[in-house]
Amino acid sequence: MRRRSSIFDHNKKYKEIGYNISYYRKHANLTQEQLAELVGISRSHMSAIEAPNVNRKVSMELVFDFAEVLHIEPYKLIKEHEQ
Repeated sequence: MRRRSSIFDHNKKYKEIGYNISYYRKHANLTQEQLAELVGISRSHMSAIEAPNVNRKVSMELVFDFAEVLHIEPYKLIKEHEQ
């Protein structure tokens, strides 16, 4: 089955994941550089994930890694917050 990516737009969801990662990182008193090192990515990749003006996709494996390092359940990184 061929995926038709033009049907779905998940940009807002990826921004929310980046916001959530930033929120929990700050509550864990970690810098972007420290968290990036702990999950095995570059600081620039970490910065792009958290940046609201950059649409950086995040793999589920990376979401699980962030959650483990931040000592939270993965759903907290995916959950959309009410505005």
